[in-house]
Amino acid sequence: MAKYTLEVNGNQHHVEARPDMPLLWLLRDKLKLTGTKYGCGVAQCGACTVHVDGVAMRSCVLPVSAVSGAVTTIEGLAQGSELHPLQTAWIEHDVPQCGYCQAGQIMSAAALLEQKRAQDSLPSDEDIDTALAGNYCRCGTYTRIRAAVHTAASFYNAAGQGEGQ
Repeated sequence: MAKYTLEVNGNQHHVEARPDMPLLWLLRDKLKLTGTKYGCGVAQCGACTVHVDGVAMRSCVLPVSAVSGAVTTIEGLAQGSELHPLQTAWIEHDVPQCGYCQAGQIMSAAALLEQKRAQDSLPSDEDIDTALAGNYCRCGTYTRIRAAVHTAASFYNAAGQGEGQ
């Protein structure tokens, strides 16, 4: 076992893990952050999406030893008791059915919104479809997902919200 210090959702964690342990299992089993889901185990479904230094990454195939930046999980998007604009929009548009993929969908969408905010622009349907192409929803709520991202984007850009703000 190796020792690691990871910043997750703004907090430092000192953990012991095998170097090849996927970040997903460290988050879920060692840090008890269970919002990040296991879906396929081969980075194809997107359920395990987290941010590493603001970049959406698949935690099921990312070894702990390769993590060198700040990790944000779905639990870290909210600012205290205030939900992230995407979380609010998800509720407003009644996006989840089974809900299993939703954390990954939201994390991929949040990375897109950060990118578009940095460009001072709003995402197009094509931008959203491209950013979320690797996130699968077996319930087929893609139309509501896209609508929720548009709703959140208009608020997100106007309010200047994002990770760590």
